[in-house]
Amino acid sequence: MAAAVPLPLPVMLLVAVAVMLVGAGAGAAGVRGGRQRQQQLRMGFYDKSCPAAERIVGDYVRLHVRRVPTVAPALLRTHYHDCFVRGCDGSILLNSTAAGAAEKDAPPNLTLRGFDLIDRVKGLVEEACPGVVSCADVLALAARDAVAAIGGPSWRVPTGRRDGTVSTMQEAVRELPSPSMTFPQLVALFAGKGLDVRDLVWLSGAHTIGIAHCSSFADRLYSYPSAGNGTGTVPPLDAAYAANLRQRKCRMGGRDAAVEMDPGSFLTFDLGYYHTVLKHRALFRSDAALVTDAAARADIAGVVSSPPEVFFQVFARSMARLGAVEVKTGSQGEIRKHCAVVNS
Repeated sequence: MAAAVPLPLPVMLLVAVAVMLVGAGAGAAGVRGGRQRQQQLRMGFYDKSCPAAERIVGDYVRLHVRRVPTVAPALLRTHYHDCFVRGCDGSILLNSTAAGAAEKDAPPNLTLRGFDLIDRVKGLVEEACPGVVSCADVLALAARDAVAAIGGPSWRVPTGRRDGTVSTMQEAVRELPSPSMTFPQLVALFAGKGLDVRDLVWLSGAHTIGIAHCSSFADRLYSYPSAGNGTGTVPPLDAAYAANLRQRKCRMGGRDAAVEMDPGSFLTFDLGYYHTVLKHRALFRSDAALVTDAAARADIAGVVSSPPEVFFQVFARSMARLGAVEVKTGSQGEIRKHCAVVNS
């Protein structure tokens, strides 16, 4: 057995901090106006009221991820988009009504998938424990279990979220991170949710799985703003890679053509995404923007030179923090019977 290679001191410190924060769970996350509500989330919230809940969710998700691995990035992205608008309250799952368009019909959400799967899981949980487990908790658990099912990290998901009753398209357009955002814009948006720069860096690592459509990064293929001028612009997409995309995938498939975010391993949770960022092959401006900040670039360089477990640990820490953003607990919101509609 080969001797263990000692990690550099900065990486060792990063791992130590990640382990402590993951172990502490979401209760310590400082999201806006939400400390008291986060403390009401707890591990095993349903142990007495619905002891089979987490097993039901996990078994169903693992079964379907084994059959269709692309379910994993779909569920992770849906959870992410849910938490950024009105907090992690399942509002992304609501259908539009005659009163107005819902979040899921906002342009950034039109490519989301997994709604039917969440509805089926919720139905199974309802059969076991009617009116007990929220759609928001089902989605948070399903995202975690889906990532773990493809060999990615797992993380603590304290439960007790309540479901929101409001979902508007306009809020989704305004609140969701955009693929064209600069680093300062991303930092400000994340800070508004109680998430820091390292959360931005590690949560961006979710792009190691999944695909993007050519229409979402067309600006990277056909215009190259100057880099390094202090205005928040980003380095251009690697010229050879951009030419290949223009001449092949995006030309043949059009604006709706799908391109792997992490070419060659888009269904493997690994460090490939960060390597593409450092090589200037990130598809989105928001991903390329990570290297315009010295501290963010140093964190990325540190994690790519470390064992994959380091990335798993820091990603898990940031997912636990994301899952506690502006949650509704106690008497807030409701426990929806059907995830797509509010109770009546």
